[in-house]
Amino acid sequence: MSESAVRLGTPAGRAVLLTAVLGSGMAMLDSTVVNVALPHIGRDLGAGLAVLQWTVNAYMLTLAGLILLGGALGDRYGRRRVFVVGVVWFALASLLCGLAPSAGVLITARALQGVGGALLTPGSLALIQSVFHPDDRAAAVGAWSGLGGVATAVGPFLGGWLVDGPGWRWVFLINLPVAAVCVPVALRRVPETRDPSAHGRFDVLGAVLGALALGLVTYALIAAPAKGASPQVLVPAVAGVLLGVAFVRVEGRRAEPMLPPALFRIRVFSAVNAVTVCVYAAFSGFFFLSVLQLQIVSGWSALAAGTALLPTTVLMLLLSGRSGRLGQQIGPRLPLTVGPLLCAAGMLLMTRVGAGAVYWRDVLPALLVLGLGMVALVAPLTATVLASVEVSRAGIASGINNAAARAAGLVAVAALPLAAGLGESSYRDPAAFGQGFRRSMLYCAGSLVVGAVLAWCTVREPREGACHPEAEYHCGVSAPPLDPGDR
Repeated sequence: MSESAVRLGTPAGRAVLLTAVLGSGMAMLDSTVVNVALPHIGRDLGAGLAVLQWTVNAYMLTLAGLILLGGALGDRYGRRRVFVVGVVWFALASLLCGLAPSAGVLITARALQGVGGALLTPGSLALIQSVFHPDDRAAAVGAWSGLGGVATAVGPFLGGWLVDGPGWRWVFLINLPVAAVCVPVALRRVPETRDPSAHGRFDVLGAVLGALALGLVTYALIAAPAKGASPQVLVPAVAGVLLGVAFVRVEGRRAEPMLPPALFRIRVFSAVNAVTVCVYAAFSGFFFLSVLQLQIVSGWSALAAGTALLPTTVLMLLLSGRSGRLGQQIGPRLPLTVGPLLCAAGMLLMTRVGAGAVYWRDVLPALLVLGLGMVALVAPLTATVLASVEVSRAGIASGINNAAARAAGLVAVAALPLAAGLGESSYRDPAAFGQGFRRSMLYCAGSLVVGAVLAWCTVREPREGACHPEAEYHCGVSAPPLDPGDR
């Protein structure tokens, strides 16, 4: 079977699409169901808020630090091979999460899950791009993104049902049957592809320095509420900053860096990535804390809290395609300004959610405004990143933007509780958590306003016709799958 020869309507095409959807859907599902389970994980393991933060951040840390390297490995050694390794790795780490007897084992297993995610996440879309016939790629990407969006939409409902029923461990164990279907189909029905031009050394040093810098800064932020300005906090914080400086210097000197500095000399590319950091920091903080707020303060079940957030995903699925096409017609500046402002308004409305909250009165209006803001923002943002660079560099540009979003979410989940005054035991005190949640929503809204101002002041029209086929779903072909909990 030759590269780029598979047609969508054939059995082989359906097998490739199924493989890509199962792999990416497993990662998307995991990212949405875990947040719903956090209060139960804390109670079962006798853990404080820091453990809940690390349950989310251990995964995002390894994923953000290694995702660019994972894409490069697939290009070099075979996209199917690296994808399958990623799925198996992810499944085994999920098994360890589900069996974890302590918080330390769970956090370690979550970090291992992130390694698997860094291998399979770039590979799912790369399989479609490299295997399908050029005439079918847009339709295949559209089907992939739509079905992936369904997995994202089902995630909170499924997570809540599992947590309230069999228990929180099943939000991890559910990945095993998905992997058991995905791997045999991939090995038997998906052709192997490589990038014949991929050569040179992998930027392992850059990946390690970046991950260590993020990890140390994250550790300092999470430890600060309990340990204050002590050496246990200051030393890793300073070390993380120094390693970040070293990372920038190393990337500037390497022949083939993981993070090419030349891309950041493109004004629009740098501007939109800055907007991405502001926006996804707010999104990650919101989705981390809002599910906790609804369970701890409002007294809702895990199922009710998870299902409550569904309107944002439904709006994304229904309207993102139209938003992408509108962004192409009017340019990115207005959507990238109005979208964050609408999201900020939605988060300000969430400050009304407290004890005795009524869904239709207190929660739904905020989520509808937030969802409309995300519709206006997400597709034009990524399309603008891709359109700002040469077509040949669209893959690395997309990877950098993805990594920036995940790194922003990582830092936000670590920093928001500190900034809002939430301590180790705050999630066991509804009154204290509610006050911290309201302050956090104000900070998230402020981050979104900063993103809107940056977009208005710096974003101009990218050059026309630069949209890469790999990213066609961001340019209006279809709605992209939303993964806010992982980003």
